[in-house]
Amino acid sequence: MTHPVRVRPRAALVLTLASTAGLAAFFWPLFVPADPAAVARTAEAPLIFVVLLPVLVAVMLAELTSGGMDTKAVAMLGVLSAINAALRPLGAGTAGIETVFFLLVLAGRVFGPGFGFLLGSTSLFASALLTAGVGPWLPFQMLAASWVGLGAGLLPRRLTGRAEIAMLAAYAAVSAYAYGFCMNMWFWPFSPAADTQLSYLAGAPLLDNLHRFVLFTVTTSSLGWDTGRAITNSVAVAVLGTAVLTTLRRASRRAAFDAAADFTSAEGNRLAS
Repeated sequence: MTHPVRVRPRAALVLTLASTAGLAAFFWPLFVPADPAAVARTAEAPLIFVVLLPVLVAVMLAELTSGGMDTKAVAMLGVLSAINAALRPLGAGTAGIETVFFLLVLAGRVFGPGFGFLLGSTSLFASALLTAGVGPWLPFQMLAASWVGLGAGLLPRRLTGRAEIAMLAAYAAVSAYAYGFCMNMWFWPFSPAADTQLSYLAGAPLLDNLHRFVLFTVTTSSLGWDTGRAITNSVAVAVLGTAVLTTLRRASRRAAFDAAADFTSAEGNRLAS
């Protein structure tokens, strides 16, 4: 099946650079001492917005100009972003239940990694506007969600049927923990806390701080919020995955993303009639 956003070499380079910059934005305190007394990334977040939004625009322009993305793909992106934005308030903030990621995983599977990357960011951005959730955490959420959609599009294509649903359910669970891992990292070095085994130590060796961070994540996040998100994602994919995949694939076929417009034939038919 042809993806509506085909990742050509130029777009792949942009996505690679965006992901590299995103990883640096999350994990730089492990390599460069950070000031834990600073307010959690309030100065850094606008900078990431300045970097992230042009990257998203660059991906779209690169695909549009190279024939890899047309107006139908942009319309599909807008529709699914709006659906995700409407779904998120149904579960956000309750024991880690998140209703936005299962559709992101399934759409990334059907429409490919480029579309999944874009949908992750646009969905979180739209839902933040809808729920008044705009804050210094938003660009980090957008990046992490983009990776979830990107990864779904990169999963092996050969699996179908129940095996495909099982793979997507497993990925949904794993990506939920990975999302929580990244989102913890955006604020953990800047949390005002006493010197404990869970605290960030500025200037400490990489492995020492990484060990502390893993303990912090498992204790405060993985056993609670992330598990709730993982269960929600995997159950939603297992229960609704077949129906949603069928619907999205039917929409993709009807949209005919790979069909080239033939204005000559259309004009000939008009004159003949």
